Amino acid sequence: MTQFIGTSDIRALLERVGIEPFLVGLANYIETDFRRWESFEKAARLASHSRNGVIELMPTSDGELYAMKFVNGHPGNTVAGKLTVTAFGVLADVATGYPLLVSEMTILTALRTAATSAVAARVLARPASRTLALIGAGAQSEFQALAFKALLGVEEVRVFDIDAEAMDKFCCNLAASGLRIVRAGSVAHAVDGADIVTTCTADKTRAQVLSPGLVRPGMHLNAIGGDCPGKTELHPDIVAHAAVFTEYTPQTRIEGEIQQLAADFPVTELWQVLSGKAGGRRSAEQVTLFDSVGFAIEDFSALRYLRDLSRADIRDIDLIPDLADPKDLFGLAAPQNPKWATMAASTAAGSTRQVRSPTSSASSMDEPKT
Repeated sequence: MTQFIGTSDIRALLERVGIEPFLVGLANYIETDFRRWESFEKAARLASHSRNGVIELMPTSDGELYAMKFVNGHPGNTVAGKLTVTAFGVLADVATGYPLLVSEMTILTALRTAATSAVAARVLARPASRTLALIGAGAQSEFQALAFKALLGVEEVRVFDIDAEAMDKFCCNLAASGLRIVRAGSVAHAVDGADIVTTCTADKTRAQVLSPGLVRPGMHLNAIGGDCPGKTELHPDIVAHAAVFTEYTPQTRIEGEIQQLAADFPVTELWQVLSGKAGGRRSAEQVTLFDSVGFAIEDFSALRYLRDLSRADIRDIDLIPDLADPKDLFGLAAPQNPKWATMAASTAAGSTRQVRSPTSSASSMDEPKT
């Protein structure tokens, strides 16, 4: 049987484990996999663009496990009461090709993006960084704030969004988080005195959310909103004068902030810093930029972590035929065949396993990162 984790299962798991401990564990899995980066198959995601949005496939494998995520990005969906981004993923056994796990990844992607941001900041931001500015209070914002709190000890979050209701949502969701929340009146107000600045806006355009005059020496910039061709958040002069770190550079040159610069603009991949093959921040005054677009290895880590953490609670689904004779697939499809009755009885018995039910509602999701 193939194991399945749905949205209700994720909610129950986060209630049981806690969001911050979950983020810490997930960050450890991501860092572990980045340290063995060279053992993975890597390719830029396959994107199908349309007038309304994009549908993408994100695959990778380490030779033992194969992971693939299906994800969309449709900015106009909220008008119809639908999520901007949804996703699901598959973790499979390379030796047999059998899917081991099918999981929701709308919530999981938001968690893995936040965990990756914090993993990068641990090696790129100044060690005593305690103030985070968040430009954009959409679906990513709460996860980002909690990840930086859990993994870097951030104490104050200064948030700004042009949508007042988004800031209301953010402040309400994190009222009991232990963070000191400052509701900023502008981008300039939010970044004033910040050690780390995360930009997580949703507009699919070449925006300049952050201008050069707002960037101070020593800041660490975490740009996660730009994740497709033609979508950026930073003024190109900021990018050109920062030490830039990427996930998978061939993909980032198409989708990230560096798409604004020359194709040979020098960058360092995060895995090189984490594995000791390259340096990170060179001085307390240097401006560092994590130009993050999301990469398949992070999804691989998230699915692997989720499976390890949830083994006792995962339910099975009848996705792959379980045949007494693997050469007789037609025998399963023929209703009068005795094998059909045996298979049906076996499936019914296997589906009686129960999963822990959630006891509280989840936060609204609208624009998680791909």
